[in-house]
Formats: sequence, structure tokens, C-alpha cells
Amino acid sequence: MEPEQPDREWKKGSAELLILSLLEQQPRHGYDISKLIEARSGGALTFHVTTLYPLLYRLEGRGLVVGRWVEKANQRRRRYYNLTPLGRKILAQQRQSWREFVAAISQVMEPGNA
Repeated sequence: MEPEQPDREWKKGSAELLILSLLEQQPRHGYDISKLIEARSGGALTFHVTTLYPLLYRLEGRGLVVGRWVEKANQRRRRYYNLTPLGRKILAQQRQSWREFVAAISQVMEPGNA
């Protein structure tokens, strides 16, 4: 039996946290972000450009990331996104909130707590 894909709502709820986490390490372009999420999740999570880029634009509009166009010889022009100081603050809050959520869910799921 093949494992099921994570619920779509879980994916939507964690997308911002995943993207901000990857941008914390270094500036990245959308395709790189998409491929890293897929690789690090073992293929369980995938983001298509039709989903990813609108989210990046919203993050930029909220001041959490800033994008800049970069041109390299013999390559397409790419927009690299970088985390802003506000983005770092929001990321820290989201991480803490995520940890609390996971801990609460784990408590409920433990057989001894039923």
C-alpha cells in the first residue's frame, strides 16, 4: 500500500512556514524553493509554480520577503527572494506556533491520554 499524500489543507497551512524557512538560509528563486521542498520532503510535498509564485508575491506584498531580478550569462533572468527582518520575526513566531500545535496534536493522539 502506497502512503497517502498529506492533506491539502495541511499543505496550504504550512506553505508560508516552509518558504520562509528556506529563505532564512539564503536567497532563492521560486523553482529552487519548489525543488527543495519536494526533495526534503521525500516527494511528499510538491508546489507547482501556479501555487508557489502567487504565495511569494503575497509574502512580498506583506513585507516578509523582498525579490530582485538577477541576470546571469547564458541563463534566464530569475527573481531571487530574500527574507526581510519582519519576515524573520514572523518566521520565529510561526515556528513556535507550529511546535505548540504539533505538541498539542501529539498529546491528543497518545493512547494513554484518551
